[in-house]
Amino acid sequence: MSTGARPERASARLSPRTIVNYAIGSLGTGGYATLPGLVLTYFLTDNLGVAALAAGLIVTSAKVWDVIIDPLIGAASDRQLARTGSRRGFMVIGALTLPVFFALTFAVPPSWGPVASATCVLLAFLGTATAFSLFQVPYVALPAELTRSYDERTRLLGWRVVVLTAAILLFGAGGPMLRRATGDPVTGYLLMGIVAGVAIGIGMLVASRTATDAAATAAPPTAASPLEPAEASSLRDQYLSGFRALRRSIAFRALLGTFLLQALATGTMLAGAQYVATWVLRDEAAVELLFVALVGPALLATPGWTAVANRIGKERAFFGASILFLVASATITIAVWAPGPWIYASVAVAGVAYAGLQSLPMAMLPDVISHDERTSGPGQAGTFTGIWTAGETVGFALGATAVALMLAATGYVSRVASVDTVQPDAAVTGIVLSFSILPAVLMLLSLIPLRRYPLRRSDVEASTAQPA
Repeated sequence: MSTGARPERASARLSPRTIVNYAIGSLGTGGYATLPGLVLTYFLTDNLGVAALAAGLIVTSAKVWDVIIDPLIGAASDRQLARTGSRRGFMVIGALTLPVFFALTFAVPPSWGPVASATCVLLAFLGTATAFSLFQVPYVALPAELTRSYDERTRLLGWRVVVLTAAILLFGAGGPMLRRATGDPVTGYLLMGIVAGVAIGIGMLVASRTATDAAATAAPPTAASPLEPAEASSLRDQYLSGFRALRRSIAFRALLGTFLLQALATGTMLAGAQYVATWVLRDEAAVELLFVALVGPALLATPGWTAVANRIGKERAFFGASILFLVASATITIAVWAPGPWIYASVAVAGVAYAGLQSLPMAMLPDVISHDERTSGPGQAGTFTGIWTAGETVGFALGATAVALMLAATGYVSRVASVDTVQPDAAVTGIVLSFSILPAVLMLLSLIPLRRYPLRRSDVEASTAQPA
């Protein structure tokens, strides 16, 4: 490696204020990813009496909407950056509107009936998804603009994941506690939606300040930039911009394919957690312990994964985290025959791996973007992150859908709030498999594109040494 790269990396060290502000944004991403994935399907099937298959379709429909709009938001964010020098505008709009739509999603009472209730939840969740995308797409683009250093990106995203795992614990355990606080499921869900929505919005608003830091750090757009405001004038052009990024970047295709499959794997576990607590561990409140078992080890393990990545490379550390998660989730299959508190131990091991699965690919994405700049020029980070966020959304959406399909196929019995019911043995088996063998198989499949990821430290540092 050339000696000239070292001074640039040293001078690019991010300030603690920038790291803290950026990391706080994970209150938003952690809350949005956790609570709907954890309780929305359960809210529909076990509070509003919506059939499991219909509940899965509702969640999937809202996520399909995300897939449609994320590339458009990414291209629009790039144009906003070229026009104003900052991506902050979209982030602020998302932060201010999400709390309203999030609260409305859980404000629907069972007395409206399954059809009307399902329709209202769908519309409110569509609004929530739109607001979140307005924030998330530019938010994910910022690390590539905040620093050009390989190690600083790992440091920045490592601290982000520390906050993310804490947010998962806060919302994953605190959300169900708020739901039970009033003693009534209807008002409990409403309280949860209001408090969680406000907390998510505050985290997003704080993180939007980081866009100003990125604007001060990034090189100003030039006339040769491919993303001047006059470009990408049609929806077709904006979608084609994303597809061109996929076509020309082998590294992006490999990383996105890996992350999509892993989002699907973790999405199935997230959507199945409440069902495991209620019907396998026989305690609805056990979902809080499941999240403590997952997130507690993840909080401790995140700095360790950062150190491992700095020593052996992000791609090798990512592969190791994937293998560990695969093994841990596969062991939970034993619960089909012998359910019990031992499940928490397997979840804890998965939590150690989960820290790496979150921090490492997010630290690799800015490397992919900066490497692409060598041939395609700067100013396209939003295009990449729009496709990335859409892929992540697909993974989590299909995770909830996979659980809903498993429940429907195994005869799961939906219920209205506070009404007792008994599940057939086949449905309980389906719940366990959704939480164990299914994510293990998906994690195994994710190793195929990961092995094709071509970038190493030397490739990234060579690209960051190039003029902006």
